[in-house]
Amino acid sequence: MNYWLVKSEPETYAWADLVKDGRTTWDGVRNFQARNNLRLMQPDDLVLFYHSVSEKAVVGIAKVAAAAYPDPTADDEKWLAVDLVPFREFKDPVTLEQIKKDARLENIALLRQSRLSVMPLRSEEFEVLLSLGN
Repeated sequence: MNYWLVKSEPETYAWADLVKDGRTTWDGVRNFQARNNLRLMQPDDLVLFYHSVSEKAVVGIAKVAAAAYPDPTADDEKWLAVDLVPFREFKDPVTLEQIKKDARLENIALLRQSRLSVMPLRSEEFEVLLSLGN
């Protein structure tokens, strides 16, 4: 199993929207590195859902429901999308400030490549974030 983190502005698409919808197509990614990460996602991989910009916090866990396929919002088949379903909400959102202060997370992609919208996590990083989110 692989672990991931996806970022979304809560004003655009929030964790509550994913819970309400029950499933979503994670599309519209137009960064090559993020696209390559989408390509590597497999069904049942766990994905941390991060509210960017206004909240800056990990708020829940989603699961990959369908592996990468051509993004229906793109004119070029090189762009990909995956399907996500909600898995579990964090009891306590894990803020960016908490992440920055935790030495166990000093190499997390969220801090090294802060503008990347889809990023891999090491299993140790995933477990730390999970414990912080209760």
